[in-house]
Amino acid sequence: MGKLLLEFYGLRKYFLMKYKLVKAFMLALMTLLMTCNSSKKFDVWKVYFLGGQSNMVGYGFNDQLSDSLKGRIPNSMIFNGKRDNEGSLEGGIGIWSYVEPGHGNMFQTDGVSNSLSEMFGPELSFAGKMIESGDKIAIIKYSFGGTALHPGAGYGDWYPDQKRRNHFDNALSTINNAFQVADINRDGRLDKLIPSGIIWMQGESDAEHSIESSEAYFENLSNLMKYLRAALRNEKLPIIIGKINDSHMTPDDKPTQPFIESVHLAQKEFTDQDDCAYYVTEIESYKFSNDAWHYDTNSFIKMGIAFANAVEHLEDQCL
Repeated sequence: MGKLLLEFYGLRKYFLMKYKLVKAFMLALMTLLMTCNSSKKFDVWKVYFLGGQSNMVGYGFNDQLSDSLKGRIPNSMIFNGKRDNEGSLEGGIGIWSYVEPGHGNMFQTDGVSNSLSEMFGPELSFAGKMIESGDKIAIIKYSFGGTALHPGAGYGDWYPDQKRRNHFDNALSTINNAFQVADINRDGRLDKLIPSGIIWMQGESDAEHSIESSEAYFENLSNLMKYLRAALRNEKLPIIIGKINDSHMTPDDKPTQPFIESVHLAQKEFTDQDDCAYYVTEIESYKFSNDAWHYDTNSFIKMGIAFANAVEHLEDQCL
């Protein structure tokens, strides 16, 4: 009986993994079909996927922004997928809307309308910097605070082979839902969406949880990026990795993430081995807010600009 149960659960895991891979493949196929149309008949938008945990969600305060960033960023749109940690099929629903303050912590969407929050993330200054080239910028964002790559670590995970629906599935749904829209800015012209990069800001939960989760980070990060590149149909798609940092803001000045060194090594190894990946290390100099985990407003502005500069560094050789 025990042997039969083991075989059953083994088969169950196998077919669940195959289901997720098929889902990623179908998404990639749809993305390819939508991007193969002649650009002469379409408005062309460069698409960037922004993912990770809370420092990608964003804890910058709107009321501390300069006038240049308080309004809508021209020639830029964002699809901010619904954040879900309960395995709901609604994870990843959303709508295309303007890039403006309010897509950070406490942002909400029901797939019909958005409720902007009083916070923003790196998407704001990222878009502001990227449009300087004259391109139209489309951001697909899915992030959830406290999440890890390793199963069982953090407040939910991105592990692609997870048996239940998780944040990897929500990210795929976000990408799928975003690419289903033919006219993202509703100007009456069809749009051609060109996948142009992946921006990843995550790792604190893996660095906090255990030796096991931190030492598995390289393999987990490599697998996740492989699947995200497949979903966006480009195996050389530029990947930007933001270096995580530790505030040491604890009562006894001990680290908040005791295993951060292993994650740092994994992030560096990944970007060293991939010619189309870039490690944004300046984040280690950013200031934290009083909560010990999230950066202050000015740091989120710097982060978005640093991500944009990194993308521009890779575009010529990878796209």
